[in-house]
Amino acid sequence: MEEDTKQLLISNGGDDESDYGIMNIQFSSEDLKCKRPFHVEPTNIVSVNDDTQRVTDEASAMNKRIHYYGRLTSPSDRALIAPDHVLPAPDEIYVYSPLGTAFKVDGCTESYGKNSSIVTIFMIWNTMMGTSILSIPWGIKQAGFTNGIILILLMGLLTLYCCYRVLKSRTMIETSKDTSNWEFPDVCKHYFGSFGQWSSLFFSMVSLVGAMVVYWVLMSNFLFNTGKFIYNYVNDINVTDIMSGTNGSTRVICPGIPNDPQPDNNSETLRSANNSDFELFEMWWGKSKTVPFYLIVVLLPLLNLKSPSFFAKFNVLGTVSVVYLIFLVTVKAAHLGFHIEFSWFTSNKFFVPEFRILFPQFTGVLTLAFFIHNCVITLLQNNKNKENNVRDLSIAYFLVGLTYLYVGVLIFATFPSPPLFKECIEQNFLDNFPSNDIMSFVARMFLLFQMMTVYPLLGYLARVQLLGQFFGNIYPSIFHVLALNIAIVGAGVAMAIFYPNIGGIIRYSGATCGLAFVFVYPSLIYMISLRVVGKLTWPILITHIFIIILGLANLIAQFLL
Repeated sequence: MEEDTKQLLISNGGDDESDYGIMNIQFSSEDLKCKRPFHVEPTNIVSVNDDTQRVTDEASAMNKRIHYYGRLTSPSDRALIAPDHVLPAPDEIYVYSPLGTAFKVDGCTESYGKNSSIVTIFMIWNTMMGTSILSIPWGIKQAGFTNGIILILLMGLLTLYCCYRVLKSRTMIETSKDTSNWEFPDVCKHYFGSFGQWSSLFFSMVSLVGAMVVYWVLMSNFLFNTGKFIYNYVNDINVTDIMSGTNGSTRVICPGIPNDPQPDNNSETLRSANNSDFELFEMWWGKSKTVPFYLIVVLLPLLNLKSPSFFAKFNVLGTVSVVYLIFLVTVKAAHLGFHIEFSWFTSNKFFVPEFRILFPQFTGVLTLAFFIHNCVITLLQNNKNKENNVRDLSIAYFLVGLTYLYVGVLIFATFPSPPLFKECIEQNFLDNFPSNDIMSFVARMFLLFQMMTVYPLLGYLARVQLLGQFFGNIYPSIFHVLALNIAIVGAGVAMAIFYPNIGGIIRYSGATCGLAFVFVYPSLIYMISLRVVGKLTWPILITHIFIIILGLANLIAQFLL
C-alpha cells in the first residue's frame, strides 16, 4: 500500500528509441499533464550534494513500469496517464534520466514547456524556411516578374487558409473521444478510415523523401563548389573566364552559356597549375559523376543510428543560414543595382514577359515553400496563449511570404540584364555566383553543414513513419533500416546524377504532397464536419470544391509544362 501512495508521473520519453518527441525541440504536449516527467521521491535520491544526483534502483524500475504502461495505448488515449490528484507540487518534480540520474526542475509552473507568441511565430517561420528559398528567383522568372509577385501573395493566402482549416479540424469532430493529442493524420483516419491513414502516410513520405532528394542534390552542389574553391585557391587557378558572365568585383555568371572563345584564356587559366593535376582533379571531382557518391561515405552510416537526437542540437543553423542568405542578397543587390524592364505582351532578348504560361511551375514550388500543414498542430500546441494561435500563424505566414518576396524580387530585379539574360537565373540562385566568390562560398559552407545535420533527422522521421506503420517498431533490425536508407540514398544519388534540378524536384513533390495535405483533406474534412451538424451551405461547398480543383490542376500542370 505504501508503494501505491507514492507520487508517480508518466515518463517523458525515457530510453525507448521509438519516442517521437526526441525529434522535436518543442514537444507536442498540450500542457504539463500530457508530458509529465517521472517524479522521484526525495527519499529515493542517493546523494543531494553531487551535481549529478543518483536515484535508487526502485525508482528506476518504477519509471520503466510507468513507461511501459504508457505504451500500451495509443498517444491519443489518456486512460493510463497518472491522475491529477497524485501530481506533486511543482517544487518536488524531478526529471528522470535513463542513465539513473534525476534533476530538479526549477520554476516549474502550469506554463512549463510553453512558448510565447514571438517564439511560436519564429519557430513556424524557421520550419517553413527550407530549400525552397533558393528556387524562388527561378520561380519568378518562370512565372514572370509581376505574375510571380501576385502568385506569392495568392498562394500564401490560400495555403494559410488551408492551414487554418487543419488547425481547426480537431475541434469540429463530434465524438466523446479526447482529441487534444491528435495530429492531422489521426483526424484523416477518423473521417476516412484506413484509407485516410495510409494515404496520409503516403503523401507524408512523398514530402519527406522529396526533401531528402533535394537535400542530396544541394549537398552535392555545395560540396562540389566548396572543393573547387579550395583547390583553385590553393593552386591559384581562375576558371571563371570560361563562363559567360559580368566583369567587376561582383561577378554574376550564366553557367548554361559558355563564354566567347578567347585564344589565351584557357592557356593562361591552366598555366599556374600542372595540366595533368588539373585534369585529374576534374576527373575525380565532378558535380554529377563523383561527388554524389562521396556523400554516401558520411551520411549513410549516420542514417543507421538508432537515435539522431545529437543532430537536433544544430537546428539553430537553419535560422543562421537563412539570415546569412538575406544578408548576401542585400549586399549583392546593393552592388549590382536594379536591371529591370517591364515587357507585358512581347518577348525581349534580355528580359522575360510579366506573365508567362510556365507559371504553374512556380505554384508547385510555392506549395512546398508554404507547406507546414502536416505539423502545424504540433507546433502550435506549445503556444502559451492558445487563443492567439490563428493570429500567430497568420503573422508567421506573413513573415515567410515577406522573406520570399524580398529574396525573389531582389535577385530577379538586380540580375544584370544586359549583358546577361534573365533566363540565366538558375534553379539554385547561388549557382549564378562563381565558385571563387567569397560570400557565396561562406553561404555554401553554412548550408552544407546545416543540411548534413538535418538529413539524418529527415531519415529518422521517414523511418518512424514507414517502419513504425508496417512493423510496429521503428528499428526492427539493422537490415530493415539499412534497406530503407539505401533506397532513400539511392534515390538521392540517382537524381543528383540524372536530374540535378532542385526546382523541378521541389515543384513535383510540393504539388503531390500538397494535393492531399493542403488542398483536398482540409477542404473535405471541413465540408463533412459541417454536413454532420447540418451547417453546410452552397457557397461553402462551391468554394472548397474549387480549392480541391485548384490542387488537382496544380499537380496535373507540373507534368504538362
